[in-house]
Amino acid sequence: MAIDNQPMLAPHLVVGDAAAALGFYAKAFGAEEMVRMPGPDGKLMHAAMRINGFPVFLNDDYPEYNDGKSSTPTALGGTPVTIHLQGPDVDGRFQRALDAGATVVSPLEDQFWGDRYGVLRDPFGHQWSLAETVREVDPADIVAQMQSGT
Repeated sequence: MAIDNQPMLAPHLVVGDAAAALGFYAKAFGAEEMVRMPGPDGKLMHAAMRINGFPVFLNDDYPEYNDGKSSTPTALGGTPVTIHLQGPDVDGRFQRALDAGATVVSPLEDQFWGDRYGVLRDPFGHQWSLAETVREVDPADIVAQMQSGT
């Protein structure tokens, strides 16, 4: 196997049930599983998938490697990170994620910056924004809208 040291950036999610998460992400976001590496206890030490063609890593929670503390969003009381998915058919993608078990954080709506945009929480506590650009908006108009607070 050839070594590939191409630069990349990949979110690495910690979840309470990585095997279930892989199934959810496949159903909700069309994720394609790349690798699954179980540890001796059966929990996943590492897994990788592609969503929208980009890598996403995940693993089961291992408090024993984190000063005895769980690092799932649920254990931490939420997440400060939102993973953004941009692309066509946002209504269909949003509904597919809801059907798979996600919950609405912010409903899907047309926004002043030109996107149809909404935010979901997956069953594992991670937050995802989904968007599709529906109209071009001049950046100066976006700034003016933000400064006016309307």
